[in-house]
Amino acid sequence: MVTNTTKITYKKRFWAGILLAQFLLFYAFSKLKMMVSFFEWFFELQKKVHQILFSWIPFSFGDLAYLFLGAFLLYGIILCFKKKSRNKAVLQLLAVINIFYFIYQIFWGMLYFQTPVIRKLSSQKEPEIGKAKTLALRYLEKCKATRQSVKEDKNGIFIITDLNSVQTEILSRQAQLPKYISDKEAPQINAFKPSLFKTVMNFTGILGYYNPFTAEAQYNSQLPHTMIPFTSAHESSHQLGFAREQEANFIGYLIGTNSTNQDLKYSTEYFTLKSLLRFIVEKDPEFVKGVLHRYSPAMKRDRLYERSFIFRHQGWLDDFFGFTNNLFLKSNQQEGAVTYSYFIDLLLNYEK
Repeated sequence: MVTNTTKITYKKRFWAGILLAQFLLFYAFSKLKMMVSFFEWFFELQKKVHQILFSWIPFSFGDLAYLFLGAFLLYGIILCFKKKSRNKAVLQLLAVINIFYFIYQIFWGMLYFQTPVIRKLSSQKEPEIGKAKTLALRYLEKCKATRQSVKEDKNGIFIITDLNSVQTEILSRQAQLPKYISDKEAPQINAFKPSLFKTVMNFTGILGYYNPFTAEAQYNSQLPHTMIPFTSAHESSHQLGFAREQEANFIGYLIGTNSTNQDLKYSTEYFTLKSLLRFIVEKDPEFVKGVLHRYSPAMKRDRLYERSFIFRHQGWLDDFFGFTNNLFLKSNQQEGAVTYSYFIDLLLNYEK
């Protein structure tokens, strides 16, 4: 006669075995071009449906779902410490983890194994420091010029005058991306949402994120305004189906750099300049100091405000999320969070 304890043990092993089988299955799928192409095709089908379903909700539905999921997991973990409810709680946690992992992989996870964008560019040379310097000087002048055409607050800090027009412009530019780089459909549905976790995000270093379960593009509405338009363009690139972080940066760059919306254009040019300087600084810090010295007075005010915002919110939470995000990126065939070289690779190959 099989005891109740034995049945529970079998169930635990079953769910643990299913999870291991999923790991192995999706790992095998990631190595098969045909399967990766299938998941790309499936994403094209589901992304528009998800955006239609959730875009009309005035708040982030995905964030609310995360809150409920987090509360359930926390409650389950607490029950695991109680002898009477331990077995049931473990089974429920294993079941939820299996379901969550499966849905995540079919909706999003397999997109990390798409053909890299760099292979779609005619030249794939390693980034050269000389070319990066030339481009940095070009974007310094672009930033100076564009900064003169945007608005600022009473303290002389850049402010966005109409965020909705920025979002509309991003959606419009999605449909105008070069076909040899992106053949993905642009649904033209506004699914940008301010994150419900914005106060916590201030202390994590996270500017925005894409919810693969609802296709919402979340951004931190409390960020300095220099960061919000490009962050929105970046997250909209995930909505299109570009999973890798630095490729989303590149698509966001393509969306914003030729924009007629001056807020989006300045934010994109400013991000591009900062990224180039981060790449250059390790090899030629004096060059970077010279470029920073040549910032216009308005750009210097924007930079100082960004730095003060970051300084006010530094702490252990920032370090923790930086560490965990770095591990996540590397586990999905990406470079670490603090490495900008792939974006610079794409930028220099495109701008050649």
